[in-house]
Amino acid sequence: MAIKIPALGSIYIESCRRHGVAPRTGFLSALFKADVKKSRHELCVLEILLDHVKDVDFHPLLEVTTRIGDSEIEAVDVLNESSCALNGEYALVLIRSIDQKLRIVDLQDLSFGKDFLWDVSQRGLQCQVLNLRSSHFRKLNLVGEFLRLHTLNLDYSTMLSSFREDCFSSMPNLMCLSMCETRISNLWTTIAALSKLPSLVELRFQNWICCNDVGSSGSSVGDDQTGPSQLSNASHLEMPPISLNLLIDLDVMTEQAIRNLLPFSMNQNFQNTNEDSSDDSEVDFSIHLENDQLDSSHSAPPGWNREINLPSEATSAALSNQNGEESSEGAISGHVADVSFKYISEHASPICFEQHYREFMIASIPQLRVLDNLPIRNIDREMANLTFFKHFERLPYRRSDKESVVSILQKREIRAIPSSFRTQKQMPMDPVGKSQHSYARSLCAAKMGSSAWPYMHSLSISGNDLGDENGSFRPRQFEYHPTNSSLMVFGTLDGEVVVVNHEKQKIVSYIPSFGTMNSVLGLCWLKHFPSRLIAGSDNGSLKLYDIQHFPSTSNGLRTASSVTFDEFDQLTSVHVNSTDELFLASGYSKNVALYDINSGRRLQVFTDMHQEHINVVKFSNRSPSIFATSSFDQDIKMWDLRQKPIRPCYTATSSKGNVMVCFSPDDHYLLASAVDNEVKQLLAADGSLHLDFQIPATGSSQNYTRSYYLNGKDYIISGSCDEHVVRVCCAQTGRRLRDISLEGKASGSSMFVQSLRGDPFRPFNMSILAAYTRPSSKSEIVKVNLLASSECNKEASSGGSSFPFNSMGG
Repeated sequence: MAIKIPALGSIYIESCRRHGVAPRTGFLSALFKADVKKSRHELCVLEILLDHVKDVDFHPLLEVTTRIGDSEIEAVDVLNESSCALNGEYALVLIRSIDQKLRIVDLQDLSFGKDFLWDVSQRGLQCQVLNLRSSHFRKLNLVGEFLRLHTLNLDYSTMLSSFREDCFSSMPNLMCLSMCETRISNLWTTIAALSKLPSLVELRFQNWICCNDVGSSGSSVGDDQTGPSQLSNASHLEMPPISLNLLIDLDVMTEQAIRNLLPFSMNQNFQNTNEDSSDDSEVDFSIHLENDQLDSSHSAPPGWNREINLPSEATSAALSNQNGEESSEGAISGHVADVSFKYISEHASPICFEQHYREFMIASIPQLRVLDNLPIRNIDREMANLTFFKHFERLPYRRSDKESVVSILQKREIRAIPSSFRTQKQMPMDPVGKSQHSYARSLCAAKMGSSAWPYMHSLSISGNDLGDENGSFRPRQFEYHPTNSSLMVFGTLDGEVVVVNHEKQKIVSYIPSFGTMNSVLGLCWLKHFPSRLIAGSDNGSLKLYDIQHFPSTSNGLRTASSVTFDEFDQLTSVHVNSTDELFLASGYSKNVALYDINSGRRLQVFTDMHQEHINVVKFSNRSPSIFATSSFDQDIKMWDLRQKPIRPCYTATSSKGNVMVCFSPDDHYLLASAVDNEVKQLLAADGSLHLDFQIPATGSSQNYTRSYYLNGKDYIISGSCDEHVVRVCCAQTGRRLRDISLEGKASGSSMFVQSLRGDPFRPFNMSILAAYTRPSSKSEIVKVNLLASSECNKEASSGGSSFPFNSMGG
């Protein structure tokens, strides 16, 4: 027979007497309220409030919670609304002892610490609703069993920036997920994590609030007129999202308004900052609402009726659409009959400001019905799929379906055409059955499709190999070797040149600065003499090193013989031509110098080639006399040494200063990168525009962007010094394949892209020179393999370091 609720009260009082503890009136009151609900034939729910509970109260409470399973109580909610003195381990024991009758766990985990979070993440809970607002998760790794969980709230977890690969793997019934005002920003890893939630139908990373100017059917939040101050003061009220049952109850007028306002695209005025703060995801909120009422008349889904206790400061972002009027204050207005609608965004996570965020989410989660409080209609899903196909690639080389590596190898053995191929007309990049790279590309697609988390690890090279226990390098520039797949050279901020075997992470040759070199900004290997390289520093020093002809050192490391060239002041770039006979140097001037490698002489200085300084100069890969220059005067110019470069072959103009330019491996194209993500591919023959990659700008005039080719000329990689992401785009269509997010090892730290290169020998491999904004930090080279999972080496892939960066150079 079930234990009566009054009997539970008696058990609690007797236990308190035995343990010498005064009974908590709050718990006795909760038992009384549960008994009243039982007598009224309502759902008998016991609310256990952990506020002010202390360790001495633990044992009496545990005696009751362990018997709830055999009692009349039908469900238990465990709540924590303020600071709690109860030990986290005790809190977990109490929660787990309730077992199958546990319904809601609503906690501010700040009271219980990291061990509490780790235990919940690894072991799971039996609750149906879990509210962990303001949690201290950095990489979410909820791998424990949450088999009964249908609602999860992680709002205001301002440290949360990414997901572990196995996150959400044991939540088969999760329907509602909220992550407002987090630091989540990567579309691909987010979708990969959410794809493990087969029941997910409602998702939000922000709150879209509808404010009706006239004739609102929503209930008032207080006053008849709500200006900015009233809205701020009212922001602590519950503002539930559109619930699933509301989808069938929308009146015609509201439905038409939503039709006018969807699909949405975010206002791109959101600015990333380099500050290490908790409000990276906020946008300014200064909107005047006259006669507006926040629509909070609809009930929230189960479990979300307690979650919205908004901070006093609200954030907003603008919606843009063709039918509404965008106000200068950051809201969107639409008019239907006599009703005026305004939508504002509150507590948006950074992912909401990614280009085509809403369409990406809708197209990637087929079962989703509500996103950011706004219902998803059939027309929205159709438009989202079209937008996704236009701007994104799910898999490389236009593969449409995931295939296993084993399946592809089997088909190759029997010479079958892979089932995911389309017609030759649909896939001109890779004609079926004719390309010798067909199976290799299919294997790349299969490997990349198996995981959205690339294998990343830092190049672990230090001064220890030189006998300097405290030594560490500060890389500023690096280059892969053109013919030896294991070698890489990097130059440092201290003027050192270090040749390494990046596969074995060993130093091959070390060239100290000797007091003559400052920051090494220019490096270039010779192609026909693989032991030689040119190094140039920002103080103008230029040297040719041969790492093969070297004297022995006491520790067995190689040093290098050298040839010194005439200086080029304030150098930023050097490049050798295809025959290894000449090289060019450019820098903080309007001039370019031409050097003869064999004689060691400077042959000529070409003056006034641009109106501002020439940051990068590049020879073509096949013609020894053709070269291109990129300048902050916004021009890209092509030159021919055979024509005595007095005037360029042609000039191509960007809208901002050009940071760099490079040739495609076959010299058919030029890849031009201007300030703040203006990346374009030009036809090398005449400089005409072939492709604009349309990477969103940040609005920063100091966001220096660099782009290089990957996998020959098939893809490009692009990164900027004010951003922590590297974008991988198709060089033929401009569609985004992946974003690679860099994360620092320290809590709350962010890494930014200083330079990057594609690995010339390994498809979808690259290295990134990354930096923190802290001046005291060191720089580090991060190797990335998109074809391998981060699970290959969890320790290495979770690494990252801190370091500063300079803005110029390639």
